[in-house]
Amino acid sequence: MGGQSLHVLNALDVAKTQWYHFTAIVIAGMGFFTDSYDLFCISLVTKLLGRIYYTEGHDKPGSLPANVSAAINGVAFCGSLAGQLFFGWLGDKMGRKRVYGMTLMLMVVSSIASGLSFGKDQKAVMATLCFFRFWLGFGIGGDYPLSATIMAEYANKKTRGAFIAAVFAMQGFGILAGGLVAIAVSAAFGALYPAPTFQVNPLLSTVPQADYVWRIILMFGAIPAVITYYWRMKMPETARYTALVAKNTRQAAADMSKVLQVEIEAEPEKVEIETEQEKVEELNGRRGRGNEFGLFTKEFLLRHGLHLVGTASTWFLLDIAYYSQNLFQKDVFSAIGWIPAAKTMNAIQEVSKIARAQTLIALCSTVPGYWFTVALIDKMGRFTIQLMGFFFMTVFMLALAIPYHHWTVSGNQIGFVVLYSLTFFFANFGPNATTFVVPAEIFPARLRSTCHGISAAAGKAGAMVGAFGFLYAQNGIGLRNTLLILSGINLLGFIFTFLIPESKGKSLEEMSGEAEQNNTPTRESAMEAGLEVRTSV
Repeated sequence: MGGQSLHVLNALDVAKTQWYHFTAIVIAGMGFFTDSYDLFCISLVTKLLGRIYYTEGHDKPGSLPANVSAAINGVAFCGSLAGQLFFGWLGDKMGRKRVYGMTLMLMVVSSIASGLSFGKDQKAVMATLCFFRFWLGFGIGGDYPLSATIMAEYANKKTRGAFIAAVFAMQGFGILAGGLVAIAVSAAFGALYPAPTFQVNPLLSTVPQADYVWRIILMFGAIPAVITYYWRMKMPETARYTALVAKNTRQAAADMSKVLQVEIEAEPEKVEIETEQEKVEELNGRRGRGNEFGLFTKEFLLRHGLHLVGTASTWFLLDIAYYSQNLFQKDVFSAIGWIPAAKTMNAIQEVSKIARAQTLIALCSTVPGYWFTVALIDKMGRFTIQLMGFFFMTVFMLALAIPYHHWTVSGNQIGFVVLYSLTFFFANFGPNATTFVVPAEIFPARLRSTCHGISAAAGKAGAMVGAFGFLYAQNGIGLRNTLLILSGINLLGFIFTFLIPESKGKSLEEMSGEAEQNNTPTRESAMEAGLEVRTSV
């Protein structure tokens, strides 16, 4: 049924942009809004956790033991890595839709549970937090390959890059929302429960009610996920999975007709003829020969091996730099004096100051970077944007690291913040977006979710290196040398980008090689082959 499948999918490739495309962006994008909120909001409350639960034996408010800080910041990435591999594989075996709801419910339950504790002592609280953040990460991990694959398979080829990037761009709003929620919660608790600064009274600077602040901030992440669960369950399976993997062209045409303003009908006699032909081919052992290779085969290695190395390596290298920057912004800003010394604030004030700084960075650089990608990815191409992003991230990090002592002098901090913001801008108008888009476009339908999951898991391995490594590197070799190392990592990302093909303007079947076996038709030939395509007004 290969030829018939591609006739059906060609109608999807040439379909005009319609309301359902935007609905799909919102439904999938709200998952990413939740993902980024949950992953990054922890950085807003780690110092508060230090003030509440680790006050003994030192005069540095908000300091967590290095192993505890690394565990809290990194455990969700461990879960994400496992979730990306597992749900990526499951999405190819069971279908995108059947697995999509599982990840969201896991995120809802784990978000709420992250704000709960089994006991009041520090070990019980930290153990509970780490346990549920692992499973939160597991659900978030599944959202990566499924959301990217679903959006890629729904989109037309003209604007596919922008649609997938728009889903990922919701991550920027999630980061922004995390800061705004933290500002609002800390402002409310600060007004209700005023407290002296740490240097005035270390004990009273952290009011008992501060224990509710971090819990509310973490649990808030469940709300957008709950809201979108119903709409996710209403989405039909993607036509590409139904036609190319499940081999049901008639169902694919019916599903497309439901959600797009294009009515597509496979004529019964055509389907029956091809079904009989399939039976004969199966009896002769010839069905799908040459195009049904698996992941661990020589054929895959020859066709897509370097592509997978390219997508996985660039995502790995990017996330070392990106997540170390994001999770430890507060430490960087404190080091250069942009955030006041912890002793001059009480616990809730510190949450507010950290949230304000991160919100400003998100608003001025992170969010605009994502939407520059959305606007230009189908004009400039994925390869160009990724190459440019890695290049400028390298340049700006070197500009921060080489004259580092200049930036720590009073009055020069604003220049540091501007350059630091530009590294975020070019991460998001660059590889942070394109590493998500490309793996959803260049692999065969039956392996698309799995390969995206492998690439994303490599990214989360990089995030773990960033989360654990940055913490120890900063304490061991200093911030300047850490920034120099991150510059080198970005340069490697630039080099490995040359392993990735350009997918701008091409159908998924052209990129994956599935069209070669089936001779991708034009719109006219689709109608000649027995498909009736009518655009509704």
